[in-house]
Amino acid sequence: MTLDLNSDLGESFSSWRMGDDAAMLELVSSANVACGFHAGDAPTARRTVRLAARNGVAVGAHVGYRDLAGFGRRFLDVDAETLANETLYQIGALRALAAAEGVRVSYVKPHGALYNRIVHDEAQAAAVVEGVALAGDDLALVGLPGSAVLRIAEERGLRAVREAFADRAYRADGTLVPRSEPGAVIHDPSEVAARVLGLARTGTMTATDGSAVAILADSVCVHGDTPGAVAIAGAVRDALDAAGVTVAPFAPGALPIPRGPGTAGSLA
Repeated sequence: MTLDLNSDLGESFSSWRMGDDAAMLELVSSANVACGFHAGDAPTARRTVRLAARNGVAVGAHVGYRDLAGFGRRFLDVDAETLANETLYQIGALRALAAAEGVRVSYVKPHGALYNRIVHDEAQAAAVVEGVALAGDDLALVGLPGSAVLRIAEERGLRAVREAFADRAYRADGTLVPRSEPGAVIHDPSEVAARVLGLARTGTMTATDGSAVAILADSVCVHGDTPGAVAIAGAVRDALDAAGVTVAPFAPGALPIPRGPGTAGSLA
């Protein structure tokens, strides 16, 4: 069988560093690149895309609320028109930077509070889908299985990609335990690897109450900002490789795009 591993990357900002993107890009198959609203900046995004391309890793736009101070993990009340346009804006920015590297952005994954909000919030979910659709119907949209945003995306004719989380605890209803609660993030590499291997074999993960939660997943996220992220991702990759599970992107890898007269070569 084949399974995609994705990670949130490109989240450094100016001289401040978040995670080890280079190491993570040797382990995952899809890179959710921050677009500057919750984290990241233009040089970081372009460098991340370049590294992804060198590793054959698919590139997606990691869009979020305009919330650098809160790392996009604060719930914001944003009107639908603004949210749709800011989603479109973020995708457009990453696409331009990726085009300078000859790389195509193939999907969109919302970040943090926005990701969780659009599981149930129909208005914000519809706004995000509108922004993605305006950016192009060739883009897939990643979200939680059973979420409002994936249902609306499918109704709009977009490809909906169901995601599971390797290092996050689940409630019995299939939603994520909020980061504000103890045990929301799992740090033991062997435990995380066992969870992902179990998901690949049985389509389930164990919830905090001990029940088995059925999760239909096209992609599994291993967070790049978690302490020990590289060790966790390495343990997951080793377990999948040993079990004969092929790790490959759900969308095409870092596809080259035609280079026109306005596209510059790589910058250091």
